[in-house]
Amino acid sequence: MADDDNLDDDLAGDLGDMPQTKKFSGKKIILIAVPALVVLIAIIVVLTMLMGGKEEPIAEDKPVKEQIQLIFIDLPEMVVNLNTGERQQQFLRARISLEVDRESARAAVEEKMPRIIDDFQVYLRELRVQDLNGSAGLYRLKEELLVRINTSVAPVEVKDVLFREMLVQ
Repeated sequence: MADDDNLDDDLAGDLGDMPQTKKFSGKKIILIAVPALVVLIAIIVVLTMLMGGKEEPIAEDKPVKEQIQLIFIDLPEMVVNLNTGERQQQFLRARISLEVDRESARAAVEEKMPRIIDDFQVYLRELRVQDLNGSAGLYRLKEELLVRINTSVAPVEVKDVLFREMLVQ
């Protein structure tokens, strides 16, 4: 038995020589875990926002609203004389298309086509050649025609006015 006591003393002595591992205290665990949890929640929120949340699948039995698509409506070619203030006349020849996004909008625009052409003719006749110079002049013309047409066909909205041809003679 004495040998057993010596064996126990030897084991205890050997264990005392070994470096003891430190245990994490509750405070250290909280200091590491809480910020990690906050970062994880922030990442999940950001990813959810980027993904756009839940997307509902379209049920086949529900009536599908009118499909949004790009539809182009060609206006007849317009030739107008420009306001030069002089005897010499200059003409503008324009081929314009209108962009709408629904078939019902096409019907509404075509129904009011005489009014649209009249609005365009009246406005274009007052333009000077200087008004059409450069890309800024064409941009202003496009924006002004878009405002006029949307006023004429309201509540329908024309998305854009496209110049297929623009010639000043």
